Amino acid sequence: MKKLSFNHTKTACYIGSVCQSIVCVFLPLLFVTFNQDYGIPLALVTLFASVNFIIQLTMDFTALFYIDRVSYRKTIVIAHLLTACGFLFLGTVAPKVDNIYPAILFSVVLFSAGGGLFEVLLSPIIEGCPSDNKAATMSMLHSMYGFGSIGVILLTNILLFVLGEERWHYIAIVWAFVPFFNAIYFMFVPINRIVENSERMPLKQLIKRKSFLIFVLIMFCAGATEIGMSQWASAFAESSLGVSKTVGDMLGPCLFASMMALSRVMYSKLADRINLAKYLMACGILTVGCFLVAALSPFKLASLLACGFCGFAVGIMWPGAVSLTSNAYPMGGAAMFGVLALAGDIGCTTGPTVVGFMASAFGGELKTGLLISCIFPVLLVVSTILLLRRVKKHPEINI
Repeated sequence: MKKLSFNHTKTACYIGSVCQSIVCVFLPLLFVTFNQDYGIPLALVTLFASVNFIIQLTMDFTALFYIDRVSYRKTIVIAHLLTACGFLFLGTVAPKVDNIYPAILFSVVLFSAGGGLFEVLLSPIIEGCPSDNKAATMSMLHSMYGFGSIGVILLTNILLFVLGEERWHYIAIVWAFVPFFNAIYFMFVPINRIVENSERMPLKQLIKRKSFLIFVLIMFCAGATEIGMSQWASAFAESSLGVSKTVGDMLGPCLFASMMALSRVMYSKLADRINLAKYLMACGILTVGCFLVAALSPFKLASLLACGFCGFAVGIMWPGAVSLTSNAYPMGGAAMFGVLALAGDIGCTTGPTVVGFMASAFGGELKTGLLISCIFPVLLVVSTILLLRRVKKHPEINI
């Protein structure tokens, strides 16, 4: 058998990022089906999304205490198998039980556990691959999440139309094969540790660095901004244009994910010619503009386009923050990436919650929720300015 190269490792990581998009995007597409066909109240249906993020947060946090002491390979394989088992259980067992709700919830716990490990491990594994421009490789890794989201939304909606919504469980089985085969792939690709334990900066020492705490804040804002807009994109499209749920999925989340993926691919091609920190700040300012247009424009089409273009603006935030932190603290180890993933996931939970809560507080007006949530990209811009000032005072911080 021909020995696999690090290009295969990168490909496996890219597929892993697609698996992460399946974890986050697939189930919400079935919320209406669960409500109408199985009589599950919407309050309980939306709990699936909350449990998804809570489990991922839990996995992010617990990984901090062991991830640098265990095998990257074994852990990433386990992550894929957990995800595959979750979707397989959802597609084979859940539809056959009398009370489907606990079965779906158990499935969510399984594949969310895998999703949490993806976030902790994919970045350090890709960082450990030899590359002339690691920021570009990191951006490409995260662009695959956007492309994966587009694929999941389009293919799931097509299959639901062709097979019928009552056969949704067959689609869950189809998606289970992606992480299953990628688990096998990861068994054979070469994997480097980004730093040996003897050289790794202890986590306690890392979190005492003020600049690192700024990176953590940037990650929080990146997650809150990205998911705050993307999770409400479908509802925003429906309320702005009065379109159906299916069309709303296409115009909202699909447009947002397409622009986000495009942004990350473009950056991966231009990374060696761009100052990442300044580019991140510029994207933050652009995102603020998108939020303001979406919330305040009297023209429905302008609001929708701002929502989609926001995907382009936020695209570099998450991978950019990870790359900057990795450059500044090359000895941080996988636990450092775990802290960043934890901060990002807390933001992912906070952002859409603030949008929904504020919209409800102002009579269900979604635009008001988006306007108030503008605080997240504003805070990201301020944090980046603070980071640049700190780097100017401390030239030893390499970003």
